[in-house]
Amino acid sequence: MNILFIGDIYASGGRRIVAAHLQRLITEEKIDLAIANGENAAGGFGITPPIAEELFSLGLDVITTGNHVWDKREIYDHFARQPRLLRPANYAAELPGTGLYQGTARNGVPYAVINLQGRVHLPPLECPFRMADALLASLPPEIKVIFVDFHAEVTSEKMALGWHLDGRISALIGTHTHIPTADARVLPGGTAYQTDSGMTGPYDSVIGVEKKMIVQRFLTQLPMRFEAAKGGVELHGAIVTVNEASGRAMSIRALDIRE
Repeated sequence: MNILFIGDIYASGGRRIVAAHLQRLITEEKIDLAIANGENAAGGFGITPPIAEELFSLGLDVITTGNHVWDKREIYDHFARQPRLLRPANYAAELPGTGLYQGTARNGVPYAVINLQGRVHLPPLECPFRMADALLASLPPEIKVIFVDFHAEVTSEKMALGWHLDGRISALIGTHTHIPTADARVLPGGTAYQTDSGMTGPYDSVIGVEKKMIVQRFLTQLPMRFEAAKGGVELHGAIVTVNEASGRAMSIRALDIRE
């Protein structure tokens, strides 16, 4: 089966390019499961219920998030209504939402999606390594296809979790830094891995924000309101082919579509 993952959808430009290409990708690439990280979909900071439902209506099956998931308070109550919208599982259990979704793909195969967040240079959450172990132990044995979005800052933490889970999940793809890495590969145990899928949004920017604003921030160190950039919109992600009987990845291919 084929899994499509779309990296950090950023603001209206990111949503627009997803709308323009998602159904074509699903058809041409014979996609059975479409996942995207949407934590920056609302103007570059957070996600709202209407935007989440707009993205689902385009053909996404699951939306993952990260540290910006709490930026728009109106999303809090929506988690109870929309189980396919995830937040990192290693946030406190009493917070809204969950970091695990179990479903059935278009080809009838059961799957699980896990959303985790790193701790290096990010809020001090529960250990993502131990949380991954606990979530995997909770899954029924018939679920072989397991996808992990690891939203983390540093490459070493992402790589370490990839090796920790190699052979136990189908794929781990990193998000958060908005810069695609050139290391998409299948690890020896059969887990597809990429340190960061990159951003789906405006690349004529500094990780999605207007360049002049970021440069001025570095020059002055003064706080300022950031605005999403508009130009150079690109769609980045990956397509993973998985043996549905074993859950092992057969291949991973980075995706790069430019307007």
